[in-house]
Amino acid sequence: MGAPNEPAAPGPELRRGVPEGAEGQVAALYWEAFGRKLGPALGPPETGRAFLAAHLRHDRGIVALDSTGAVVGVAGYQLAGRGLTGGSARDVLSVFGPWAGPPRLALLALLSRKPAEGELVMDGICVAAAQRGAGVGSLLLDEIAAVAAESGCTRIRLDVIDTNPRAQALYTRHGFRALRTQRTPFLRTLMGFGAVTTMHRAVGPLGRAHL
Repeated sequence: MGAPNEPAAPGPELRRGVPEGAEGQVAALYWEAFGRKLGPALGPPETGRAFLAAHLRHDRGIVALDSTGAVVGVAGYQLAGRGLTGGSARDVLSVFGPWAGPPRLALLALLSRKPAEGELVMDGICVAAAQRGAGVGSLLLDEIAAVAAESGCTRIRLDVIDTNPRAQALYTRHGFRALRTQRTPFLRTLMGFGAVTTMHRAVGPLGRAHL
C-alpha cells in the first residue's frame, strides 16, 4: 500500500486523433486485439501491423495516452465514409501481389461495415493488457459518444464477435443493445469466430445514451 496521503496516479489522457509517430503503437494494439480476425486478410503479423500503420486515418481515432505519452488504448470509428483503418484495393494488391491479393480483398469485404445516414460505426476498440480493468475502455466509449453527438449522429453501431464476451458486457453497460446475431460457422476455422452480434446505442444531447 502507498503512503496515506500519497496522490493517486494520474489517469490516461484522452486525445482525439492519432498523434504523428504513434501509428506503430496503434497498429500493434489493433493487431493484438483483432489479429486472429485480420490475419487471413493482412497477415503475417509483421506485414499486417505495417499495413495498418501505413494506412491509418489519423482523424478517425481516439487514443488514451499514459503519463509517458505511450498509447494504451484506442477506439476507431467510421464517419462520413472514412474510418480509422484504411488502405485501398490497390494498396492490398501492391503488398500481396496479383495472385494472393484478390482472396484477401474478398475477406476484407466480409469485414467491412458502412454507416447508415445519421450513424457512427465503431471501427474497433482495444486497450493495452496492463491497463485492462482500469476504466480505459469506458473512457474511450464515452468520448466516441461525444464525437457522435457533435457530428449530429443519432445512433452508434458496432459488431462484436462471439469469442469476445468481455467486450459485449462493456458495451451493454454503456447502453448498447443487441439488435441481431448473424451466425458465421464458415469463418470459425479461418478467422476464429462463429457469430457476429450487431449492437446499437441511441445518442442524445452531449453523447448521453437513450436507454
